[in-house]
Amino acid sequence: MPRIPGVSDAEAGPADLVEAIRARRGGRLLNLDRMLLVSPPLARGWNAHLGAVRTGLTLAARLRELAICAVAVLNGADYELEHHLPLYREAGGGDRAVRALRSCQTKRDAGALLEDAEAFEAAEHAVLELTVEMTVRIRVSEATFERVRSSFDSDRQTVELVAVVATYNMVSRFLVALGVEPEGEPT
Repeated sequence: MPRIPGVSDAEAGPADLVEAIRARRGGRLLNLDRMLLVSPPLARGWNAHLGAVRTGLTLAARLRELAICAVAVLNGADYELEHHLPLYREAGGGDRAVRALRSCQTKRDAGALLEDAEAFEAAEHAVLELTVEMTVRIRVSEATFERVRSSFDSDRQTVELVAVVATYNMVSRFLVALGVEPEGEPT
């Protein structure tokens, strides 16, 4: 049960903002959007920022979605995992990797996320290491940072990955703190 009720369709506004959110979401408002619309300025900034993170980066979708799913697992954000695990699969995430994420979901164990080395390619493993360190410890070791950096063609992708992990830590903490509930079908 959400701690604060999200806005209804009748309460949602202003109209231009709701239209922009619906456009990014394929025509609908999610429960997350309804909670954000409690504060229209927050919803406007969130929509712009998350739109850029989701569609404007050069970071490969598979690596972006893996990082998002790992953040969701580590922070207990089931809503986030429900929405992004299908996107990870669509971007090429394998069955074994999905099983590894799901098994860690029940344990909330950062170490377990890194144990199944065969479930993830080298670049994915580096992404997971960075995600675990940023999410659990905040500081990233030099060794992990260099593994990530050497996995990409440019520093831009490294910066983008760090921004994805930071952004989705914000998203997961917002969802969990407010008790935002899943819609029932992933988008």
